[in-house]
Amino acid sequence: MPLPVIIRELGRVDYSPTCADMRRFTDNRDATTGDEIWLLEHNPVYTLGINGDRSHVLAPDTTPIVQTDRGGQVTWHGPGQLVAYVMLDLRRLKLGIRELVCRLERAIIGTLDGYGIAATGRAGAPGVYCGDSKIASVGLRIRNHCSYHGIAINVCNDLQPFAGINPCGYPGMAVTRACDLGGPADIRQYTALLASQLATHLQLTAIAVGNATD
Repeated sequence: MPLPVIIRELGRVDYSPTCADMRRFTDNRDATTGDEIWLLEHNPVYTLGINGDRSHVLAPDTTPIVQTDRGGQVTWHGPGQLVAYVMLDLRRLKLGIRELVCRLERAIIGTLDGYGIAATGRAGAPGVYCGDSKIASVGLRIRNHCSYHGIAINVCNDLQPFAGINPCGYPGMAVTRACDLGGPADIRQYTALLASQLATHLQLTAIAVGNATD
């Protein structure tokens, strides 16, 4: 029988306190702690991965830049972008990091397919792409065999902030969003579908609850 995973919808939240909550959850969990997925939007922020090269930040205007502890380079988060943070016990789920990334990508692809948007992964470049343009990113941290951070899908967000960086460390990387590819311009319409796809591809049973402080 699939193990349960708690799904929490947080709404729009600031980046730094949410990361602190993820780290606290991960540091305090033990072998009996259930897995959780947090679905949310962030207020505008650039985030730089733990080994990120700051030279990939080109012209960030007044948007805050936050050094964080996920993998990867620089990206942008903001309203209209759907973020899912996955706090999973990989040892209990018998998942390696590479397999986890693949399953997260497949969940994104399945979500977009639900709106008729064709998307694929790309060997050697984590994330999900529509043609030559990136529509979703993946960035994780593993601590004590447990994951946190996760994925971000461009739904109906402003794409202009990506012009101020080399997205995910790739100069000239084109980005796109679901609402320009035939999908609805309402992030709420993607939330339940993404939760279902994540549960399916992670082979978990989703249990929807309130926010991260319940």
